[in-house]
Formats: sequence, C-alpha cells, structure tokens
Amino acid sequence: MEVLVFITLMVSSSLLLWFALKVFHSLWWKPKSLEKQLKQQGIKGTSYKFLFGDLKDYARLFKEASSKPMNLTHHIAPRVVPFIHETVKTYGKHSLFWYGTMPTLVIVDPEMIKEVFSNKLGDIQKAPDNPNIKTISQGLSTMEGDKWTKQRKLITPAFHLEKLKGMTPAFITSCTDLIERWKKSVAPNGSCEMDVWPDIQTFTGDVISRTAFGSNFEEGKKIFELQKEQTVLVMEALQSLYLPGFRFIPTKKNKRRAILNKEINSQLSELIQRKLLGMNHGELGADDLLDMLLQYSNHSSLHAESSDSNNGKMTIDEVIEECKLFYFAGQETSSNWLTWTMIVLAMNPTWQEKAREEVLQICGKSVPSFENLSHFKIVTMILNEMLRLYPPAVSQYRYTVKTTEIGNISIPAGVQLMLPTLVIHHDQEVWGKDAQEFKPERFSEGISKASNKDEGVTFFPFGWGPRICLAHNFAMIEAKMALAMILQHFSFQLSPLYVHAPHTVITLQPQHGAQIILHGL
Repeated sequence: MEVLVFITLMVSSSLLLWFALKVFHSLWWKPKSLEKQLKQQGIKGTSYKFLFGDLKDYARLFKEASSKPMNLTHHIAPRVVPFIHETVKTYGKHSLFWYGTMPTLVIVDPEMIKEVFSNKLGDIQKAPDNPNIKTISQGLSTMEGDKWTKQRKLITPAFHLEKLKGMTPAFITSCTDLIERWKKSVAPNGSCEMDVWPDIQTFTGDVISRTAFGSNFEEGKKIFELQKEQTVLVMEALQSLYLPGFRFIPTKKNKRRAILNKEINSQLSELIQRKLLGMNHGELGADDLLDMLLQYSNHSSLHAESSDSNNGKMTIDEVIEECKLFYFAGQETSSNWLTWTMIVLAMNPTWQEKAREEVLQICGKSVPSFENLSHFKIVTMILNEMLRLYPPAVSQYRYTVKTTEIGNISIPAGVQLMLPTLVIHHDQEVWGKDAQEFKPERFSEGISKASNKDEGVTFFPFGWGPRICLAHNFAMIEAKMALAMILQHFSFQLSPLYVHAPHTVITLQPQHGAQIILHGL
C-alpha cells in the first residue's frame, strides 16, 4: 500500500513539475529568449512584461484616443493606431512590442514588406492561429499551404474580368436603388442633411447579396446585423489577453459569440439549402458566387467535415465559411471606402467638381457602362488616394513558422510580423512632406509611380503578392460605379453636425457617422 501511495505521489509530482516547466517555458523563457534574439540584432522596442506584454497599454491608448474627436485633418494615425504610432515614433521603423506573450515586429520598410509578401517557402504564414479571428470566417483568408492553393484555384474564376462584367446589372440595380432613395429625401427643398453611412452600408450589402447569392439586401440583412455585432465582440477580444481554451468557458460574451456564430451558420445553411433544392429540380443557376461555389462542392451532405476524400471539391462547411467571408468583406470594406470618399470630397469641393465633370463628359446623365469605368482617370485617382489615406484594414499581419531572413534581420519562428498599412501609407519618407494631405494627383501616372520609392511595396490596401485580395477588382468596379452615379445626381458638403472620428472595428470606420448635406442636381 505504501509503495502504491509513493508511486502515486511521484507520478503526481512529476506531472505537476512537467506542467510548471511547460508554463514557465511558454510564459517566460520562450518570450525572453525571442526578445534576446531580436534585440541582439539591434531591434529596439518594449521589454516583455509577464503574460500581458503591452496589451494593457495598447487597450488604454486605444480607449483614450477613441474617447474624443479630432480636427478635420487626415493625420489620423495617432487616433486610429495610437500605440503603433507611438511605438514607431519611439523605437524606429523596425520596432518590437508584445501582443501578450507573442513578440510582434512592426515593419515599416517597403523593401522588407515586399520580402514578407513575396515569401514562397512557407516560412511566413498569413497570421498566427487565433480562434477570435476565425470566429468571423475560416474561409480563404485564414488558410495556408495546399488547402489555400486548392481553395484559391476554385474561387479565382469568379473574379475574372468577364465574370465581373456580367455582374454590372447587379451593380447598377443596387446603385439605382441608393440614388432613388436619396432623391426622395432631397426632393422637397432641393437639399437634405443625413448620415449617408447607413445607406451606403445598405447599398454595399445589396451588391454583395445580389452578386454573391442572387438575393437582395433584405434577405441578407439578418446576416449583416449578426456579423456587425460579432465584429464588435471580436475586436474586444483582440485587445485582451488570449488564453488557449478560454473561449470554451461559458462567460456572457463567449456564449454570445457562440450564439452569433450558430445563427449566422444557420442563416447561410438555409440559403444554401434553397439553392441546392433548386439545383436538384433542374433550375438554372443565377451564375452568382454561391452557384459557382456549389458547382465545385461536394453537396451530398450539408454536414461534410472534411474535403480529403472529395476529389479536391469543397465541403458545404467550407462553402459556408466562404459565404461568411463574402458577406463580411464584401460589405464592410466597400461601404467604409465609399463613405470616406464622400466625406473627403465634401471637404474638397474642387476635386468633387473635377470628378463630376469627368463623369458627365464620359457618360453624361446615362448610367455608366462597364466600358465607361475604365475611362475614369480622375475618379480612379481619387479612389486610390482614399485607399491610401483611409485604408479599410489599417494593419496586416504575418507569422514566422521557421527562422526567416528578412532584409538583414534573422527572425526566429514564433514572431508576429505587423505591416501597419496606415502608418506606411502616411509615411513622409515614402510619400513626401504632403503625405497627410488629400492629393489625388499623386496617382496621375498610376500606382507604381505614386510614391517616392522605386523599390519595395508602399501601397497595399488589399494586400500584395500571391495573397492579394481576390475581390480587389470587384471592389474597385463597385466603388467607381457608385461614386459616378452619386456625382451625376448630387453635390454634397459636410454637415456642421459631422464629427471627424476615424476608428477601427476590424475595418476603418467613421465612429460617429458621416453627416452630409446632399444637394440635388
């Protein structure tokens, strides 16, 4: 009996010791070892603080910045990314800070950014595995390796030029609905003061609903509302310490996240079920994105979990995840881009008039055709300048899974790489002393000649390289069509009620809306 007790105690002690050593390794030894490796190469930054790293300072500065508006200026980095702005300002263009226990290397060097985006060895992946991000979607943007290659190959044909041209009627229908809605508001006295952001969100939601699912905004409205609540909860989670397994603890917010995810999946499953029933009854597809995904899917079961035995086809679960990504990215990115464009053009009536003159010269008061869009030079310059000043994603992330050489730095495995899009897009060394100003003419000779740098990547609102956003041409066509039609029918100026307060909830948004005075033309 004594021997059994002794053996039990020894096993228990060994397990406790193993656990304690594992915790010590994860929470102290590994972070300090990575910090030493990076700082020995001359990289400056904050020192690791047990468990939380810099998360408390990160969240505090974000909360302080978001609590008050700013002047009508485009120098928005101190408000939008206050911690990153201060880190780069204090420690330089290769700066180190701590996202909990994870070392994060901020890279603000165009040539190094190009190396990161161009990495083909698999040493650098899209981002560390974070279930909080995957709550929004586990679609193409979160995949790696062969799975990403397969999925990308299946989805790419949907965004070929001819496919996009075929979506023009859907773009026009959604744009026309927006214009008619605003005309009803403006009609009585020739002008109307309104927050245009909700209507633009409805418009972009309608576009993605029609082009992706063959439906309209009302059918997708519930999904959009659920995703909007979901992104707020995800943003809160990203600003706090991530502990493996914590999401399974039944806290109020964890339970709400689970409910939201379940409801979104249920809504999309019903939509897909209707499509499948139509296909089974021989109905012709609407040639939308969902039809295309289902053509490449193994839809014999709505509960398929793995595509390993499906001859390279997508499972229905994978289709659902891609639909979630379409809904979120398709609405959020475009609505914010177009909203900021209206705000800034309202600040700059001269450029607004230049753009209007171009649109009227090319297509008059007629609805712009797909071919017309390629002739919009000034409109394109303005839209690119807006992506520079107000990029939808203010930072992009990568993660080293092996020791990787970037520039003259050897980056060990386990380091998060932050490419702060907003900071780089506003860098005076890259864009000149007028980097904080709205100057569309910098794009008059195209994107490649817009900045002061001949080498590297300086403009990447949709990413760059092999993993550039597949839908970037889709978004540009949508933005051109909408802006052209708005300019044809309205002039606009900022309302005295407008409060300039850019901030991020996953994407860059106007915190207090976009109050504009519309004048009918």
